[in-house]
Order: sequence, then C-alpha cells, then structure tokens
Amino acid sequence: MTLVGLAVGAALAAVALFVPWLPDQGAEQARIVDNVYWFVTIICVAVFAVVAGVSVYAVWKFRAPPGDTDDGSPIHGHTGLEIVWTIIPVILVTAIAVYSGVALAQAEDIDDADKLVVEVSAQQFAWTFTYPDELLEGGRPLTSGELVVPLDQPIEFRITSKDVIHSFWVPEWRMKQDAVQGITTRTVVQPTKLGTFPVICTELCGLGHATMRSQARVLDEAGFRAWVREQRRLAAEGASVQGEGLFVSNCGSCHTLAEAGTDGQTGPDLDTVLPGQDAAAVSESIVEPNAEISEGFQPDVMPQNYGEVFTEQQLEGLVEYLLEATGGGD
Repeated sequence: MTLVGLAVGAALAAVALFVPWLPDQGAEQARIVDNVYWFVTIICVAVFAVVAGVSVYAVWKFRAPPGDTDDGSPIHGHTGLEIVWTIIPVILVTAIAVYSGVALAQAEDIDDADKLVVEVSAQQFAWTFTYPDELLEGGRPLTSGELVVPLDQPIEFRITSKDVIHSFWVPEWRMKQDAVQGITTRTVVQPTKLGTFPVICTELCGLGHATMRSQARVLDEAGFRAWVREQRRLAAEGASVQGEGLFVSNCGSCHTLAEAGTDGQTGPDLDTVLPGQDAAAVSESIVEPNAEISEGFQPDVMPQNYGEVFTEQQLEGLVEYLLEATGGGD
C-alpha cells in the first residue's frame, strides 16, 4: 500500500510540475525560489499521498462488519514504527531548511561592483523609487512613482516605510521584503525578462491597501538610458508634462481623471471636485490632504507627505497638469 501511495504521490507531483501554477520567471532569483517551491511541494505531495493511502487502506481493511458493536481489539505501540515516523520528518524538514538557506544565499549573491541601488519608499498608499544621484546631472536625485530598471543588471532594493508596515513584491521576480518605518530592509533582483510587471503591496496596510499598486518596467540598456534622459528633460521642464507622469504613477490608482484615463475610487473624482479651483487650493489638497475632506471620504487615506516626496518643481508641474486637465483656475 505504501508503494501505491508513492505512485499516487509521484503522479500528483507530475501534475503540479507540468501545470503552469506560477507567474512567468522574470528574474534570476525567480528560478532559484521556484526550485525551492517545487522541492517542498514534491515532498508534501508525496507525504500526503502516503498518509492518505495508508489511512484509506486501514479504513477498508479494519472496518467493523455490519452489526458488530463490540470494542475493537486492543492495540499496542510499535517502537520501531514510531522511530521511523519521527526520523523521516526530521530528515525532510532538515533538508528543506538546508536547501532553502543555500537558495537564499545564492539569490542574494550579486556583484556589488555592477549593482544598481534603488531606494524604495512606501507610504499609504503609494510607492516612491529613488535612483542614484549620478543618474541626473547636477547631483539631483531621480525620483519616480514607477520602477524602471535595466535588463540583466543586479539591483539592490533598499526598502523603508514612512508610516505602517508594507511589503514590496513583484510576482515575476519572486523576492518579497517588508517595508518597516525606521528600518531599511534589503532584497536583490537581477531581471532577465523584458516587459512591464505589477508592483504589489502584500501587507494589509489600511483602507487603500488594494490600490497600492505601481508597475516595474524592465528595459534593455539602451531603453533604460533613454528613460534616464527623458527624466532629465522632465526634471528640467518642471511643467505639466512632468505633472502627468507624476499623477499617473502616484495618484491614478486612487482618483478618477478622464484626461489621464484613470478610474480610481479610493479618493474623490477629480473631474468633479477640481473644476473652478485655483493653484493654491489644488496644491493644498496635495500637501495637506486632511485640510478639507470631500463628502463621503475619510481622512488619513491619502499620503500626508507629498510635500516632502515631491520637489517644489515637481509639485508645480503636478498642479499645473491638474488645472489644465480639469479646467481649474478658470
């Protein structure tokens, strides 16, 4: 019966391996993490199959005949069997722990000389990504609400939070790390697939948790350099064209704005509340969101630190864009 259980376990493991349960692998670390996942899955499926097979066999073999109401025969312990079913789990758990530790060390082993450091800042309910100062001329930091990274380059993410606990995760990269206020955590990724992938908060962080989304774009080296040049141009302009990018990456998941094509419901519909507002009122609504709460909405949902996150130039560009998009200031 044990052999039957093992055969069933092997069949179930094969089904688990050949059905695409997981997202596509988008980073070198994803391959390493998936190997650990399937190693543990095969062990668990095999153990379940053996236990279930033995249980079903025992129910069938030792069932009471119809009309038998007597107590069953007395059962005595079996020292040898108890030793076996203690030793086997110890071996399996030890193997899982050792393999997982080795895999984690491999996943975090990157070339420090070639790595790109990106600072990740989380706050209710948005992500902010800051790149090395040298990417922008004049030593100014490059800050974006969208994560853009080059293909095949090791990247170290240094992660922190400005308020509650969040968790940074791109499913295709597999590596997940908490963002904690006052602490800088770390994770590393080497993207191996071009494309656009979701950035997700996986820690329940408040009312707008479900909307705490951004995107990660993986570009080839030429595309990444072109993106950096574009960020330099936008930073130099400081106009509404820059404001549109800031709105889409930081605000679009929570607000509806027809001009930007967003339909967020966490915050007020900007097409309704902004027309007729002047620049000062719009700016105050961004940097002091609790100063005036629209009817039907709650305080403390919108991040309170946009006055610190955005430079004065970025804020002016965002306000200008919103005024143009909604007819405010007319």
